[in-house]
Amino acid sequence: MGCILTEGQVEAQGSARRLDGICKSFGPTRALADVSLTVARGEVHGLVGGNGSGKSTLIKILSGVVKPDSGTIRIGEATLTGVLGSRPEEAREAGLRVVHQKSSVFPDLSVAENLALGAEFPRRRIGAINWRAQRRRASEVLERFGIDADPADPVQRLRPATRAMVAIARALQDLNDDRPGTLVLDEPTASLPPSEVHVVLEAMRRYAAAGHAVIFVSHRLDEVLSATDRLTVLKDGVEVAELSTADTDHDQLAELIAGRSLAGTRGSSHVRRASDGGPGLSVQGLSGGGLKHASFTVDRGEIVGVAGLLGSGRSSLLRLLFGVTQRTGGTVTLSGRPLSPRKPIEAMRAGVAYVPEDRTSESVFSELSLVENLSIAGQERYWRRGLLRKRREMRDSLTLIDAFGIKCESPSASIAQLSGGNQQKAILARWMRREPSLLLLDEPTHGVDVGAREDIYSLVRQAAGQGTCVLVVSSDAEELELLCDRLLVLRDGVTVDSIGAEDLPDSHLEKIV
Repeated sequence: MGCILTEGQVEAQGSARRLDGICKSFGPTRALADVSLTVARGEVHGLVGGNGSGKSTLIKILSGVVKPDSGTIRIGEATLTGVLGSRPEEAREAGLRVVHQKSSVFPDLSVAENLALGAEFPRRRIGAINWRAQRRRASEVLERFGIDADPADPVQRLRPATRAMVAIARALQDLNDDRPGTLVLDEPTASLPPSEVHVVLEAMRRYAAAGHAVIFVSHRLDEVLSATDRLTVLKDGVEVAELSTADTDHDQLAELIAGRSLAGTRGSSHVRRASDGGPGLSVQGLSGGGLKHASFTVDRGEIVGVAGLLGSGRSSLLRLLFGVTQRTGGTVTLSGRPLSPRKPIEAMRAGVAYVPEDRTSESVFSELSLVENLSIAGQERYWRRGLLRKRREMRDSLTLIDAFGIKCESPSASIAQLSGGNQQKAILARWMRREPSLLLLDEPTHGVDVGAREDIYSLVRQAAGQGTCVLVVSSDAEELELLCDRLLVLRDGVTVDSIGAEDLPDSHLEKIV
């Protein structure tokens, strides 16, 4: 597990950033313990780890937002401010730029306006904004970074990858070959379809080749392995490995992040799940929302993936089946009975469970405790004569926490304190306690680490093994191959293909998701 660049080679090439012995605690919680990170100019350095591993805290310390309890921060040959850490303005002056996954651009503003927010608006003598000069400057930045957009284009109309590129260009526009910087990309590809990921990864390599140092944070291990030179792995606030990417494979990296063997979880055979032969889900000519005409069946115990490019109607299909969106045509039966919910409560009563894509805004009740989040889909069983039976609610919740492997400090603590993976497992537990006949999953492992991802796959397989019909919408081709028995392909709101499990590895999924 040697490095592409030894310590001496890193110093010779030029260390852009070096953190040594960084420690940070928040009250009794240890966030980082003696962590070191050295990033060289001209390299892409992967920073990986599970949710709660300390990646975000380390980035905040690097950018001066959080001060470490101890340790040193160096830029080149100079120590910035020793154990006190830097201030944000010092970090920026030293060339550090961070592009976060969310809120990186302002979609209602034009490209020129977004770029100006990363610098300053040019002014006329009377103080008014010189829009002609700003558009000219924006054109120069777009050309320099190879971005196919016009300064006047509203950012919301750009392709997802182009929006990400605008955010990166805004961060780096004041840096050049004479003043290289350090670019931190925090999950830049998380919201991109696979067909556009390569645009950002290739740009990242170009920035490194121009002399910048790049720190790439991602849960997508295939991307990390394809785009980085070296890797630092964190777990529970501790640096567990520094690796050469060339000498590391997917399984080795996944096990370092998870802290346990994941043997048998990758490449699982697509064996049809247990079924009693009874009817499952039948959809004929379903339309509404972004869906025009969908027809397919799902057997009991079968996991069926739904693939298609953005706008294909993937998520609309799930919302129609759960009654979030009203159908305009078609028929649906579940377990031999008509399914035509006008609202979600009717779908729930019919045995349908739905985990939407946006966990934060659509699934998690962040102001409530973990116990309350687990019981909220079955509150009727805890109320008797106007009183809440809290002991039973807690007892049932503890059983779910154990069965679904949810890690928490206290069941009574806010669910917002849990990692993304544990929040997602809690949402699954909330629905699975209802023993649904149909489980609808939209991007079920979005934003979770590799360990939680494998746990979620196992839970979904268990549900299928008990006879539940499962529909999985995902933009992750690898996820569809690993998890699903069969794949439906949607295009422009119409089902156009059905691919069997035996053909999934050779179906070029990256072209259709």
